[in-house]
Amino acid sequence: VQLQASGGGLVQAGGSLRLSCAASGSIFSINDMGWYRQAPGKQRELVAVISRRGSTNYAESVKGRFTISRDNTKNTVYLQMNSLKPEDTAVYYCNAGLISGNYWGQGTLVTVSS
Repeated sequence: VQLQASGGGLVQAGGSLRLSCAASGSIFSINDMGWYRQAPGKQRELVAVISRRGSTNYAESVKGRFTISRDNTKNTVYLQMNSLKPEDTAVYYCNAGLISGNYWGQGTLVTVSS
């Protein structure tokens, strides 16, 4: 199973970005899908997670600004990020939980300038 993330880039504070992550390979069913991030010198942290049925959970720091969604027909998870802040700067990783294991994407860099 491979996860391919895209959509990162450089944006000014207050701007928006949309991340996408598509899963491919031997997939029967994906349970939770999520986004994590890791800023320089910090540990990786959960940003948002969505269940197969669409239940969501967000880190307090992004509530009201970020929206996670998924398309089960495409095995793809999205992260719409609005009102971005410099402290959102990090490498963002997607994650997918399958019966066969837990899988990670390669990471996509989001840089928010002040």
